[in-house]
Amino acid sequence: MLCVADGDGRNSVWLARQGLRVDAFDISDVGVGRARQLAAEAQVSVDYSVADCDQWPWPTARYDAVVAIFVQFADPAMRERLFAHMAAALKPGGVLVLQGYTPRQLEYKTGGPPILSHLYTPEMIRSAFADLQIIELRDYEAVLTEGTQHHGLSALLGLVARKP
Repeated sequence: MLCVADGDGRNSVWLARQGLRVDAFDISDVGVGRARQLAAEAQVSVDYSVADCDQWPWPTARYDAVVAIFVQFADPAMRERLFAHMAAALKPGGVLVLQGYTPRQLEYKTGGPPILSHLYTPEMIRSAFADLQIIELRDYEAVLTEGTQHHGLSALLGLVARKP
């Protein structure tokens, strides 16, 4: 399993606690250091790398799952490359899990980028992952309490898709 732009490792460590083999990367060496510490405290193993989304050596058809939670730092051009890499990294039958904010999030100001072009719409996601089988695509609101960066009522989009 791969965790994309995993920051401080909250997602990768949780997944490793479930007994999964996890690779993760992030651009921040400070974040990856914190992630390594969190994994050590949890007594789990995660293979961490420091790299940005364009530098990371994306393997083809390697992962049973790719998880990308709030990776909305990417402008439209980078997002296109990132999404293509994520889909290509999945094995046939592999699952993609993506979570992000929708444009309505600009009204809430409870996390995420304040840049419209970085936010997700269902149409954008359907188009970006047209080669995957969409299992679930939800556009919804929920209250988040995930640290200072994601806190309060939020406009969210969640995707679960499978590579044929």
